[in-house]
Amino acid sequence: MTRPLRVGSVPYLVGRPVDCTLGDETGIDFGCEEPARLVEGLRSGRLDVALVSSIELFRREGYSYIAGPCVAGHGYVGSVQVFLRRPLAEVSTIAMDPASRTAATLVRCMLADRPGGAPGYLELEPGEDPSQAGTDAWLSIGDRALRDVLAPDAPPVFNPSEEWAARLGMPFVFAAWIIAPGVEIEPHLDAFRRAHETGQARIDDLALQASNEWELPPGAAREYLARECTYDLGTQMHPSMMAFRDLAAPLELCQGDLVPTPVTLSATHA
Repeated sequence: MTRPLRVGSVPYLVGRPVDCTLGDETGIDFGCEEPARLVEGLRSGRLDVALVSSIELFRREGYSYIAGPCVAGHGYVGSVQVFLRRPLAEVSTIAMDPASRTAATLVRCMLADRPGGAPGYLELEPGEDPSQAGTDAWLSIGDRALRDVLAPDAPPVFNPSEEWAARLGMPFVFAAWIIAPGVEIEPHLDAFRRAHETGQARIDDLALQASNEWELPPGAAREYLARECTYDLGTQMHPSMMAFRDLAAPLELCQGDLVPTPVTLSATHA
């Protein structure tokens, strides 16, 4: 018997527009974990495919990725924030949320050439709360970051994807479906297409769910899921990720010579 394809995704609602029906597909063993755990699963062979930090494509040889479905933003994205206790120019240390490697790398890239020098970064252990680290600022991601930034008493923020868009004029890919080396993905591409198409059709329902779970106005939840985030960049996806590689590699945050292979959904299945 052929074993199921082991697929992992993020536990955040932002992942549902691209993965919402994968758990119902025959031949797929689906589960959700924090982004850093998904990376560990790909590297160890525990997972075959994961909706994982895009920077991982440039940290190990042999990866490919599904072109099209992804979690991206064209500017400000509320679920990735650097919360500030003092003006950004005066920040000396930032506590880094250990859950996402892409968000941490993006922050480092955007602040590498800050006038006066880049800040220092405090790396935390899984489960530690970056807001309690006593630093001048902290990186927070996911549903918690979105709730906190929308709170009435929210501190000022630096939004790294907004900075990326202002500088490079292109969208930023937070997470992509990364395929481990040697995995035969072609028989399962229709399942990923169905999940993506169904998720796009359920944005309003997901926004209502987010509103209820986070106790947010429905309009704010929909603004985040339907406008701040985008889930298919088409031909913009590859150039955006390569630009990320080219900024991260000089900082020794990834390998600068890796060019992962895209697997296009429409190439095999019309």
